[in-house]
Amino acid sequence: QVQVVESGGGLVQPGGSLRLTCAVSGSIFSIVATGWYRQAPGKQRELVARITTDNSTNYADSVKGRFTISRDNAKNMVFLQMNSLKPEDTAVYYCNPIIRFTSGSTFSYWGQGTQVSVSS
Repeated sequence: QVQVVESGGGLVQPGGSLRLTCAVSGSIFSIVATGWYRQAPGKQRELVARITTDNSTNYADSVKGRFTISRDNAKNMVFLQMNSLKPEDTAVYYCNPIIRFTSGSTFSYWGQGTQVSVSS
């Protein structure tokens, strides 16, 4: 059984930093790619950042230069370093790993989300 757990959210003042962690556990072969998404109240879920197996990354324009996505393949973990946080970054952040199993099949999973609140 695969579990995806996000952690690291919290309340931070504008200009502050947080580091989110996405931990994947279970009998998997590899993580093909992982996206961090966020959803603010009353808004659609949006892609924040994404990283692939070869460490290619892409970011939403709103977070470029402030957020950095990285991964630890050995530990099946993906991180989102968020600097210079703004009130508009307030949202629930979700991890979405695309997981490959030994059978060759791939499936998309979602974590339960972690709340990030930026406020003075």
